[in-house]
Amino acid sequence: MELPGAVPPELAERLLLRVIDMEDAEFRSAGIGRSGDFQKNRFVRSDEIHWFTGADELERDYLDWMESLREAMNRRLFLGLFDYECHFARYAPGAFYKKHLDAFQGRTNRVLSTVTYLNPGWTVADGGQLLIYDKRDGEEQVVDSILPLMGTLVVFLSDRVPHEVVVAHRQRYSIAGWFRVNDSINGQLNPPQ
Repeated sequence: MELPGAVPPELAERLLLRVIDMEDAEFRSAGIGRSGDFQKNRFVRSDEIHWFTGADELERDYLDWMESLREAMNRRLFLGLFDYECHFARYAPGAFYKKHLDAFQGRTNRVLSTVTYLNPGWTVADGGQLLIYDKRDGEEQVVDSILPLMGTLVVFLSDRVPHEVVVAHRQRYSIAGWFRVNDSINGQLNPPQ
């Protein structure tokens, strides 16, 4: 679900200024998998990330906004969302992320994925679109192409919606996040990142 202008403009602007001002050393090359399965594969994804810790006021403001969204969804949709984790994602020109799902195999704790876009004046020529796939006539096909426009929030099911980020032609900023359920049934309450 694409929600243009959903992010409060003042919050989106502060987040954009923050990610632009961050030093290269504050980012790390993104990888795939967790813990022992973690690996970096530049053929799958080439963005850089910085995990939110809630250590500063701006991160807390964004996390508080997402917490209010979590509470509203739980109240109205009875989703049982328990927690939220997120990171800045920075795509340099030429960066991409191939088609994937956000839920790790054998884990059910990531339920809803979110993407908050921080790119004013983005055009189709800038690339970096989020492609959403679905099965049509027995084959996975692109069913939506979303421009990463400033203030847009995208929400989708983590384990059911294949998606990818096509090659960006200019610097592209976003916040990728996941609402999780308590997976303690499998002995994995808050697995390591």
